[in-house]
Amino acid sequence: MRKIMVFRFSAMGDIAMTVPVLKAVLEQNPSLEIVMVSRPFYAPFFKDLPRTKFIGVNLKTAYKGLPGIFRLFKKLRTEQPDAIADLHDVLRTKILNLFFKISGFKVAVIRKGRKEKRALTRQKNKVFIPLKSTNERYADVFRTLGYKVDLNKNLPVPKPVLSKPVELFLQTFAGQPVIGIAPFAAHEGKQYPLEKLRKVLEIVLDKHPEVNILLFGGGEKEKKALDDLEKMNRNRIVNLVGVFNFEEELQLISRLKLMLSMDSGNGHLAALYQVPVVTIWGATHPYAGFAPFQQPADNQLIPDRDKFPQLPTSVYGNKVFPGFEAVWDTITPEKISDKILNILQS
Repeated sequence: MRKIMVFRFSAMGDIAMTVPVLKAVLEQNPSLEIVMVSRPFYAPFFKDLPRTKFIGVNLKTAYKGLPGIFRLFKKLRTEQPDAIADLHDVLRTKILNLFFKISGFKVAVIRKGRKEKRALTRQKNKVFIPLKSTNERYADVFRTLGYKVDLNKNLPVPKPVLSKPVELFLQTFAGQPVIGIAPFAAHEGKQYPLEKLRKVLEIVLDKHPEVNILLFGGGEKEKKALDDLEKMNRNRIVNLVGVFNFEEELQLISRLKLMLSMDSGNGHLAALYQVPVVTIWGATHPYAGFAPFQQPADNQLIPDRDKFPQLPTSVYGNKVFPGFEAVWDTITPEKISDKILNILQS
């Protein structure tokens, strides 16, 4: 039995994308064990993976700064891994990698394709071609270590067991379809305007009289905005902010009929459980490699690049241009609602 230690500390969507890759690695290499090192909050992602040990570390307190990273290295070294798979490649992991290399450990590091991504998002001489997916970049790290990884196979992650509160909550819908909507993103360039989203909800509720909608988000500002959406129809729209913990939200997401998400974490969470995911893209684009795992390209709703050839402007959605708001007019509420209704009726 061999043991690989894996590093990935943020962000949520990127960490979620590691899960199907680790599942493939474990299934296709039955003599392998994995030690996953990440932030404690993300432990539920890896709970049901076989031969996987999760180590949660807080880099802002116990392992802060260079002395903290060295203490973390000494702690992790006691696991006696055979090799290190760095799926993050940031300053902290570079330092950890150096300590492990000096101690004689084999280390493989993700190649993020930063140069190609700059070419994809620059304004002049843009190279508009699809890049390797983040999932494949993760898989390449394990291939470098000598393990076979085929991501083209069906790789469903087991749906988590429902807690009693979640089970009772789902029973209130009496078997009617339940969809999730996650309208927020880290940056303005990735977030569909809420007034347009309100129109999407109106159309879906009107044309599908049985559908129920769960709203996902976080934080007080987001809660207030979702409260306003919930008031549209309290019988069929539920704002989940503050209702369940993260592990329970994963349980709910795994039972959805569909998830509507921005280019953000919730889309990746739903994709883990093969829930159909409709994603809305603005300043970013699926060509950068962050589309939800094994989801159809038709489910990725993209602005009209004939009108806005400067798109995508960013990998993260943090760069927009004057008049960017007009981009959203090319993804109409009718287009989004039609996609949702077609999936529900299929």
